[in-house]
Amino acid sequence: MSNRIRGALAAAVLALSALAAGGCVTNEEGGRPPDWAPVRPAEVPEIAALLPEGIRESGELVIGTNPPFAPAEFKDSAGEIIGFDIDLAQAIADVVGVRLVVQEQDFSLILPSISGGTLDFGASGFTDNEERRATYDFVDYLEAGLQWARQPGSAVTPEDACGMKVAVQRGTVSDTDDVPAADASCARRGLPPVEKLSYPDSGTAATAVVLGRADALSADSPVTAWAVKRAEGKLEFAGDIHDGAMYGWPVPKGSELAPVLAAALQHLIDSGDYRRICEIWGLADGAVDAARINGEEIP
Repeated sequence: MSNRIRGALAAAVLALSALAAGGCVTNEEGGRPPDWAPVRPAEVPEIAALLPEGIRESGELVIGTNPPFAPAEFKDSAGEIIGFDIDLAQAIADVVGVRLVVQEQDFSLILPSISGGTLDFGASGFTDNEERRATYDFVDYLEAGLQWARQPGSAVTPEDACGMKVAVQRGTVSDTDDVPAADASCARRGLPPVEKLSYPDSGTAATAVVLGRADALSADSPVTAWAVKRAEGKLEFAGDIHDGAMYGWPVPKGSELAPVLAAALQHLIDSGDYRRICEIWGLADGAVDAARINGEEIP
């Protein structure tokens, strides 16, 4: 199962800004989090020396991304593409000593562009799965899945939501699989059903919980984390990430770039810079403990 349900998520900005005076999580995007600061590590010559010759000669690392998918990638009010994926890719480019070039593309065109050589890798919330591994190698950089949120003080969880109202974004896995599974569990136990409230975007779904119209939110874990971070204490996590999968950077199968990206990521993990970027964007719960290629730790 892909944690990124592109059709629905791309239809909405998924940019949850700070709560307005009326207590709503809105779709008006204010930009980077208030505590944002650039994380720009120094070049590591021994890692930079491993870059494929073409990238070394160009001095550029070209990534493809497809906003909006906050907090991974989205546009601020000036039209600049920002987000967790962009900050992490910039740190990788710094470690290997080249300039980061961000190209916005339709999500469906990113993998073909990597195969065609016009992109070096994709940084756009790609789920690392067996089907994609047939053609691409993935450098795994974030654990994602599904996660619930609730108002502070509430006891609702994915395992105990019988008789509760759960808000979802229409068309996502939360809508089609997650909440229906919770409801089926209640039915098997002879308990009241879970009432699913479907909304056109995650901002509206999160607002429903803040305003008490719903008891919980079910969404992709990065989206839920973003909502909790932006809600100024009016939302909290309700249970751990479940149905997890890795987000990864796809490169062509057998590419020399994969081990370089993995080595740079491992350097950022060891230095603490990776963790800082995760924390800035509210994604610390999905932080990986080691760089992996196709799920396997690098030697």
